[in-house]
Amino acid sequence: MSSTGAWARRRSRRALLQAVYQWQMTGAGQALIEHDLGEDGALRKSDRDFFRELLRGVVAQVTSLDALLEPLLDRKLTELDKVELALLRLGAYELRERIDVPFRVVIDEYVELAKVYGAEESFRYVNAVLDRLAQSVRAVEHRAS
Repeated sequence: MSSTGAWARRRSRRALLQAVYQWQMTGAGQALIEHDLGEDGALRKSDRDFFRELLRGVVAQVTSLDALLEPLLDRKLTELDKVELALLRLGAYELRERIDVPFRVVIDEYVELAKVYGAEESFRYVNAVLDRLAQSVRAVEHRAS
């Protein structure tokens, strides 16, 4: 992927964090969320196809994503900070469904978002959970690294 593509995906992931957070908090529909983010510029210069795929995928597969995450957590999903929960759901989806993206890139992207938008030490938690998840859903790739 070109650096332009990488930057567009980075912008998409930032918008996805906002989108999944909004969906978790309000239950708003995907089309409304995408419209709102487009209006306020969050989707400007983003990879919109990537954004749509991940938003739809997380919303549609939230139950199975949560089932993947729950055994890796030190508390109940309901006790997680909503930003952390959004980051973990997005990371879990991308690790499981987007094998074209190296697992280290997935983890790094969501850790960086946690550093900016999460609680003070949440990036460490996001890193640990997503790394443990990568060990199972990307076992061959993880062992080779």
